[in-house]
Amino acid sequence: MMQQEEKSRIWVSNWLFVGVAMLVVQVILGGITRLTGSGLSITEWDPIMGAIPPTTESQWQHAFQQYQQIAQFKYMNYNFTLTDFKHIFFWEWFHRLWARSIGVVFIIPFVYFIIKKHIKPWMIQPLIGLFILGGFQGLIGWIMVKSGLNDENLYVSHIKLAVHFIAAMVLITYTLLFALMIRVPQSQKLVNPSLKKFTLIIIIILFVQLLYGAFMAGLKAASAAPTWPTINGMWVPDALGNSPLQQSLFFNKITIHFIHRTLAYILLILIIFWYAKTANIKQSSWFNFTKKMAIILVCTQVVLGVVAVLSSTGIVLGKFGLFEWLAELHQTIGMLLLLTMIANSYLLLFRPAQS
Repeated sequence: MMQQEEKSRIWVSNWLFVGVAMLVVQVILGGITRLTGSGLSITEWDPIMGAIPPTTESQWQHAFQQYQQIAQFKYMNYNFTLTDFKHIFFWEWFHRLWARSIGVVFIIPFVYFIIKKHIKPWMIQPLIGLFILGGFQGLIGWIMVKSGLNDENLYVSHIKLAVHFIAAMVLITYTLLFALMIRVPQSQKLVNPSLKKFTLIIIIILFVQLLYGAFMAGLKAASAAPTWPTINGMWVPDALGNSPLQQSLFFNKITIHFIHRTLAYILLILIIFWYAKTANIKQSSWFNFTKKMAIILVCTQVVLGVVAVLSSTGIVLGKFGLFEWLAELHQTIGMLLLLTMIANSYLLLFRPAQS
């Protein structure tokens, strides 16, 4: 009986870990879609039939004509041919197709595991919550796309882009925590209240850092200050005091750039200090792995951020070059760092579990 119980936990947790990996890939594809300028190429939201791309010349012409009605085509991509349009259409279509694939990967095994009794009654409610979050994320994505389907905006709203990204991170975090809850034995958890609090503080700062990273991406703010270690020759940019606080915090490229960089330095220092505090903790093989990953990822993240900013002078509209590769890696490592710290937080307890 215990062997069957353990097998069920492994099956269900592996399924959820695959889901986490697919969700991370989905965010990466979203980054590619943004960096290739593909996000507004599909002007309709058709969850069912939208899985099939245009197959005839007339269907392609219809899709292209719809794209020609929005500002991005009229004022920026007015020289696009149908071949150019097909290129950007592919990335947005593939991004949406992958989202549909995630739905299939979650729903079909869910039904199978219910039939085989691998899913226990206590797991059903969290899984329903996961499905609701997934559906909500799709809705947020369409609201974001709609913000750019007009005669005024060249891109989607950077605020809605950030909400879409953070909602994706909440969904991935939720899925990861549920998988860890099923998979990690109690013996692998550590009671360390002070380190737990420290970890949670780092996670909060990291979420804000990722939020400002999304603002950076949505506003194309990297090239606004392609210098390091200063920001266009200044340690504290003059722009910080030149506009109202709300405008500065959420719309000023230089302010957003400054906040994003400053939080990166703060996180680097905090995680180095956090890692030093874990030096004598060796009882958990899970924690030994995730704590090492945290220090490796944060150092890699900072280096990638610096190199990406310095390479932003070479951005060529419509080309996926060095900056775009570095920006995509920077975003991916940032996501992995957050998930690593989430895992660290889960493995640390405020108090011993009740026996």
